[in-house]
Amino acid sequence: MSSKVPDYLDASPLVKIRSLLPGLARAEQRVAKVVLESPATVAHRSITEVAEAAGTSETTVTRFCKAIGVGGYPELRIALAADTARTASRVDRDLGSDITLTDDLRQVVGKVAFADARAVEETAEQLDVDALRAVVTAVAGAGRVDVYGFGASAFVAFDLQQKLHRIGRVCFAWNDAHIALTSAAVLTGADVAVGISHTGSTSETVEALRVAKEHGATTVALTNFPRSPISEVADHVLTTAARETTFRSGAMSSRIAQLTVVDCLFIGVAQLHVDSATAALEATYDAVSGHRLGERPDGRRRRETAK
Repeated sequence: MSSKVPDYLDASPLVKIRSLLPGLARAEQRVAKVVLESPATVAHRSITEVAEAAGTSETTVTRFCKAIGVGGYPELRIALAADTARTASRVDRDLGSDITLTDDLRQVVGKVAFADARAVEETAEQLDVDALRAVVTAVAGAGRVDVYGFGASAFVAFDLQQKLHRIGRVCFAWNDAHIALTSAAVLTGADVAVGISHTGSTSETVEALRVAKEHGATTVALTNFPRSPISEVADHVLTTAARETTFRSGAMSSRIAQLTVVDCLFIGVAQLHVDSATAALEATYDAVSGHRLGERPDGRRRRETAK
């Protein structure tokens, strides 16, 4: 697998910092936390002040900047200032804060909706389109697609399976470790295996993807952290940008972000098989139409069920 970190295009520097945080050295993580806690303040601080706040040296701050791909501290300040200016007009400080025990239900609804919307926006901003295109091509040409997901990621795995099946692609989603491993062991070079893990360190997902890779399958990782263990066994890495807060664990925000990537992947594959995909979607829609009441959303009457 290539060690190249995904191209974040015009993504917020904060998105990049959060995604790379687990892979940074301990001292660099302290710098990252200082930046994440108050990016607008850091944008106006000297490198000496940031180093002191993080309890480290100016050299470490410089290493941190290089690790996240911004070159140096002056570039980091510019990026943070630009990001602050770009988001100031649209971010409500209260909505953007963490959910607290004193929030009423209306505040909870507002903060959850805001966080979910930001997860989708930031995932789209940082998604490596070249990597996505490569995965779309691989899935579109695959004889079979295996998807591995456990815990909250299992729901996303089954969503991808359902979408691909609807356009006639052979796809299986597994959330049992033993079945996932046995399925991975019979894949070939004509197949694709997709591992979904927010942290990128779910042992069952990583192991299943490793077995699939050993048997020649093209492997894909969908994770929030591009330098996590799952990336080591993936030919292609697709990243999300989900934030974790006190009451909104990664299991909540990651699901929204992962589904965004799944939708993009599905549409990309459907575009490459537009005729067969359209016919398959129509056929599957009609197959279940008898279980719905009234007319179709497009105004056409549903077919009568056999009596």
